[in-house]
Amino acid sequence: MSSISIQKISITALETDAIVNAANDALMMGGGVCGAIFRAAGAIKLQAACAKIGHCKTGDAVITPGFKLPAKNIIHAVGPVWHSGNRNEPELLYSAYQRSLEVAKENGCHSIGFPLISAGIYGYPKDQAWERALLSCRDFIRDNPDYEIEIIFAVLDDGILALGQKIMKELDI
Repeated sequence: MSSISIQKISITALETDAIVNAANDALMMGGGVCGAIFRAAGAIKLQAACAKIGHCKTGDAVITPGFKLPAKNIIHAVGPVWHSGNRNEPELLYSAYQRSLEVAKENGCHSIGFPLISAGIYGYPKDQAWERALLSCRDFIRDNPDYEIEIIFAVLDDGILALGQKIMKELDI
């Protein structure tokens, strides 16, 4: 049976079929979650794999091996930069999660770890980011009843964890 949970754990420690990198459209090593994933996976090999792909548009996702991570694969999802919600940010963020889950399914991944995409340096309001993330994952599970997947949101901050749990309860997920 498919599930969604939020755990206080580093995304780089998850032993899942895939983890999701909050990537930039150039698929270059960045800061925050992206930098941590690159360092843990082995930055040189991961950057070379990303360079072969070249680019990923906002709202989309691509996959590379996990290299030195416990996770087998890394799905690089590009979320939107927050501009007051006036540039399709909610739709693009929802799409980044949907595309990540579609790529996971296409590659036979039955467990996946997500960060809270776009809620760091991209400035997306955390409560709205949680809502889009959770709704997108819930909708994927609903729309793919024959595909079992375990979805884990990995967070390190107690406040973000509590906010996610609160919104999850409000959405009845």
